[in-house]
Amino acid sequence: MVRDSLKTSVKTSKQLVCLSICISQEELRELRDQAIDPQAEQELIDSIEEVYFSSDSFDMVQFELGKLPPDLNLQDLEEYRDKLKRQQAAELERVTSLQTNLQLAAVICTNARRQLSFAKEGFTEASLGLLANQRRRHLLTGLLKSLRTIKTLQRTDVRLSEMLEEEDYPGAIQLCLECQKAASTFKHYSCISELNSKLQDTLEQIEEQLDVALSKTCKHFDVSHYTKVQLAYTLLGKTQTAMDQLHMHFTQAIHNTVFQVVLGYVELCAGNADTKFQKMQYKDLCTHITPDSYIPCLTDLCKALWEVMLSYYRTMQWHEEHDKEEVVDAGSTVGRSYVKKKLEHGLSRIWQDVQLKVKAYLLGTDMSNFKYDDFIVVLDVVSRLMQVGEEFCSSKSEVLQESIKRQSVNYFKTYHRTRLEELRMFLENETWELCPVKSNFSITQLHEFGFMGQCRSPSVSPSRHPATSDPVQLSLFEQYLHGGNPFEMQIDNKEEDTEDVLASNGYESDELEKSVYQDYDSDSDVAEELKQDYVDEQTGDAPTKSVSKETLRSRKKSDYNLNKANAPILTNTTLNVIRLVGKYIQMMNILKPIAFDVIHCVSQLFDYYLYAVYTFFGRNDMYESSGLGLISSRLRTTLNRIQESLIDVVGSSHGPTEERKEKVPSPHLSQLVVLTSGGTLYGLAERVVATESLVFLAEQFELLQPHLDTMMPPAKKPFLQQFYSQTVSTASELRKPTYWIVAAKAIDYEQMLLLMAGVKWDIKEIMSQHNVYVDVLLKEFEQFNKRLGDVSRQVRIPLPVSNVLWEHCIRLANRTLVEGYANVKKCSNEGRALMQLDFQQFLMKLEKLTDLRPIPDKEFVETYIKAYYLTENDMEQFIKNHREYSMKQLANLVNVCLGSHINKKARQKLLAAIDDIDRPKR
Repeated sequence: MVRDSLKTSVKTSKQLVCLSICISQEELRELRDQAIDPQAEQELIDSIEEVYFSSDSFDMVQFELGKLPPDLNLQDLEEYRDKLKRQQAAELERVTSLQTNLQLAAVICTNARRQLSFAKEGFTEASLGLLANQRRRHLLTGLLKSLRTIKTLQRTDVRLSEMLEEEDYPGAIQLCLECQKAASTFKHYSCISELNSKLQDTLEQIEEQLDVALSKTCKHFDVSHYTKVQLAYTLLGKTQTAMDQLHMHFTQAIHNTVFQVVLGYVELCAGNADTKFQKMQYKDLCTHITPDSYIPCLTDLCKALWEVMLSYYRTMQWHEEHDKEEVVDAGSTVGRSYVKKKLEHGLSRIWQDVQLKVKAYLLGTDMSNFKYDDFIVVLDVVSRLMQVGEEFCSSKSEVLQESIKRQSVNYFKTYHRTRLEELRMFLENETWELCPVKSNFSITQLHEFGFMGQCRSPSVSPSRHPATSDPVQLSLFEQYLHGGNPFEMQIDNKEEDTEDVLASNGYESDELEKSVYQDYDSDSDVAEELKQDYVDEQTGDAPTKSVSKETLRSRKKSDYNLNKANAPILTNTTLNVIRLVGKYIQMMNILKPIAFDVIHCVSQLFDYYLYAVYTFFGRNDMYESSGLGLISSRLRTTLNRIQESLIDVVGSSHGPTEERKEKVPSPHLSQLVVLTSGGTLYGLAERVVATESLVFLAEQFELLQPHLDTMMPPAKKPFLQQFYSQTVSTASELRKPTYWIVAAKAIDYEQMLLLMAGVKWDIKEIMSQHNVYVDVLLKEFEQFNKRLGDVSRQVRIPLPVSNVLWEHCIRLANRTLVEGYANVKKCSNEGRALMQLDFQQFLMKLEKLTDLRPIPDKEFVETYIKAYYLTENDMEQFIKNHREYSMKQLANLVNVCLGSHINKKARQKLLAAIDDIDRPKR
């Protein structure tokens, strides 16, 4: 710098020397002595033309001369010269000042060199070197520490990768955050700024892996794994975000799970490598499931969904326990509250997703042609799933209920229609032979009624059928918390044990049969059974007096229930109907929404069976005019209702098509069943089997009523009550019309009328010997009793049946007697006494043949005979009070009894009273 100044100064000096040629020394001195303002002086210097500083060879004189104008003016020349003088003076002043400064600088340099020399002598070079080394060492120590930290930071990547492989997410995040903090301290190093950016990328990568780890908990929850994940999110300060992500993952897990399960079955059944299924929507995929794979796929679907829901349940459980263990501050409480609400809200959302996925699967296949057992398994699985939903979030599973109801109604209509057709076929091929079952037979022994003994299917709520005596029933989530699956048992859910209800060759064993006869005359259980059997079937009342052993022994003549073991009377068709009812009730147990539809169909099974028995054995126009009131108004109403609602009249074109589809043609009796032969008492064995099997069926329905009542919706309970009171209870009433035709044909009542017509009744003396027609009639009854015994060797005749048969025969006989007495043209008082004698003889012998008490229509005969002794006034009252007698019979009383005692006018009055009375037939 000094050197440059000197160079400039020398150059300037040369120029000044050149200028001094033109200016005298004296003039210069004068110029110096003049006081010049520094600013003005600077301006003067600046006004010097640049060419003067160009080079040493510059000819200033020539330059200035060259500038002179052609016409010289002295004054102008002087002024220009003065300007040059002033410029020269100013420049010289600057050069002089510079020279002075240079001289001062030379002095300072000299002094400095002298001082340095002194310092070199006063301080050794070794001491200065020591100080320098110490300072260098201090700097290097700090640098080494920084380098070690940098090295550690740069090696963090390796350790972070190891931690992530070990799934130590909290440790990885902690390390990453610490590294970021350390890196910010050394950010002045260029390598560290790059590392800081890399750490941020690593942290984001950890978050991504953490999200994947969170998603894994949706299918297989692991406490330690989930604890790590939650701790990691806490370190990141993203607990709420984690909860939002978790719900998204559960939704995705449900979708992926069901899709993969169904896809697996569809591809397996398709049997090719076609990838078109993978691109399908789940709903469309469900329509490609084959019937054979439907149940395994549904089961696996529910198993997989159970795992997802169990994981959610365990997630909630983890948070509940975690909240109890930790003492949290106010800030954390807000976060915990958010998590709790989010989890609780998620319950119904997840269950809704599950329902929609299963609904799509259920409705994707038409199940109307499934086998019954297969459909029951489907109902069972779905019912178990609904139980899971109820425990999961207290849901009534409306979506599942509606979808399975749609399938069930569709299935059940088809199923029931087919079963009714089958029942018609069974009835039309039924020969009404006894189906040999054991005496202790009960419907609970049948597979279909296993639910009445114990809970057959897991779908039945434990609260209804407790499986254990433990009052505290564990929920499914508690039972399967640590393993297993509530849907494991579905495929193998069929009964393995075999039924044992049939007796061999109609008898349980020879020993049992022998014991029945041996015990007959002893004070045994058989006697107790008889005591129980001896109940009025119409009233249900037991005898008012106690029954003695002698009386029991004497019943051998009219009791036909000891020839065989006292087993229920039923046919194969009855057994099939009972099994069918069991299957229907199973459906109700599992599927409450269609309970009414099922019970309605159950009632149709009974209706059709009852109608068939009536049509085959009880329908007869003859007894309509008998006046015996064989069909009650209640039974007639029931039969009319069945015919209108259930029976499809052949050739009928009226009524909606849909309604006709639900009807069944009236059944026809098999041609193998002969009801016209007197040798078989007009098919009495078949009549007994048919009617008593209906009564047995009604008894089973009575047993089932409490169970059906619990299944029936409250609004529909009146239907069930009416079905039982109007239909089931009328089963035993069919005995009267069914057995009447046997009684009407088994005894020759016409012969008796002919014999009575030949008797002389206008005798004059009282007779001690009864008439022959009584003996003939009694002989008919003895023959009837013998033939009953013959039939009883083929089929057991229960006491109520024998009672109805004897009642019919006796009533018909008594009415024949009255009719015979009403045919009498002439009769004396002694003749009336003979009538009484005949009737008393008949009663005395009859009571030895039957235990039926009181003798039916005894008063009917006695009252008629006694009416012959009435006066005119009493007869008029008698006609009004006794409408059970026919007009002919009453007219005979007036004409024969009072004919000789009253005048024609009185007779006409009484006959008119008879004509005026409207007599409803009993």
